[in-house]
Amino acid sequence: MTERSLLAPCRLGVAGVGTVGAGLIALLHAKPDFAPGGRRVEVAAVCARSRARDRAVDLSAFAWFDDPVALAVSPDIDVFVELIGGADGSAKAAVEAALKAGKPVVTANKALIATHGLELARLAEAQGVPLLFEAAVMGGAPAVKLVREALVGDDILSIAGILNGTCNYILSEMEATGHSFAEVLAEAQRLGYAEADPITDVGGFDAAHKITLLAALAFGGAPNLAAAEIEGIDAIELMDITLAKELGFRVKLIASAEREGGGLTGEPVRASVRVAPALVPLDHPLAQAGGALNALFVEGVRTGRLFLQGAGAGAGPTAAAVAADIADLLSAPVRPVFQAKASTLSLLDPADAGRRHAKVYIRLVVRDRPGVIASVSEALAKAEVSIDSILQHSVGATGLVPIVLTTQAASEVAIAEAVEHIAAIDAIAERPKMIRIARI
Repeated sequence: MTERSLLAPCRLGVAGVGTVGAGLIALLHAKPDFAPGGRRVEVAAVCARSRARDRAVDLSAFAWFDDPVALAVSPDIDVFVELIGGADGSAKAAVEAALKAGKPVVTANKALIATHGLELARLAEAQGVPLLFEAAVMGGAPAVKLVREALVGDDILSIAGILNGTCNYILSEMEATGHSFAEVLAEAQRLGYAEADPITDVGGFDAAHKITLLAALAFGGAPNLAAAEIEGIDAIELMDITLAKELGFRVKLIASAEREGGGLTGEPVRASVRVAPALVPLDHPLAQAGGALNALFVEGVRTGRLFLQGAGAGAGPTAAAVAADIADLLSAPVRPVFQAKASTLSLLDPADAGRRHAKVYIRLVVRDRPGVIASVSEALAKAEVSIDSILQHSVGATGLVPIVLTTQAASEVAIAEAVEHIAAIDAIAERPKMIRIARI
């Protein structure tokens, strides 16, 4: 930071004046001296796609830039705040330009950091400036600070939680209303809870960006989005939500990261990073986080299990997280972007899928014929998968019977192979549905 920045207000250049950008401007108008020490923070310039758009805040007092890269290198700003979104394009170009110009960057862009985190960290550290992204995960709930700073003295074993409010809202509404995924999604879009193109949320990609960041911070690597296993909620049917509840579970989209070796053993750090629907016991805190809430468990060797819950998006919570990063760069020394210098980091290695075990829910729709259960049991037994429970409903008017099996813990590879054999049984009317039972 220059001598000027130590004496005068900190001038922000804000690229992206949507929900979060408008929330940040409103926050700074109300609390310009929020940072410890009382140094004022003010917006000097903004950039957005349209000047004509009706916004909740007045932008007339700020310099306007049509090009976010030009804003990023402007000599009239001290800190560049990137709220554009997206892994590439103008967001990436502007962040790179700001870092090369020696300007600190604060971003809420999880896709950018999850995809290009290592190269951006190297650039930031070469210039000796901060690159901060607290607002990229869980909105105002300090998930990044918890893992990156508060637990730096611990060895984190696992992270698991609900990191996408849109999916949580849809699943909660399906259960509450008895409506299908398509019906609830359409209503969520009408209310503004889901985008017109919802694939980033409902496909699991938004949650994958977030858990990829947390895994890198937790396990001492660089983000490796390509290694994450991603499954969304678009194939979840109301039947599964209903049957799961009869068994004492609730369906949630769970993002998880689990250490496999490394750190504690001296081996290279490997981690299983996954986003997928899972069954959570009804009395578990994650099952009780309804609506658009986010919730997270972090388990460490020394600290045990910690729980964090809060609004995962929205103008107020996310703007507060951006402000927290701005306060940090004004008062804290520059530290590595992740948990070690970028020059020493490598991409977090994926775990060996063949070593994973799980309990699963398997839902079958079968034709009412003798010996079906015996054939299914035989397929599971051959794969050395034991049945834990069976739930069977009465034969419907169509002559089809829904049957749900839950298994004891077994190799995920073996379970998948058994399901393929079950799918080939003549009496099975449609492809079996398999959902993991969360280990939380």
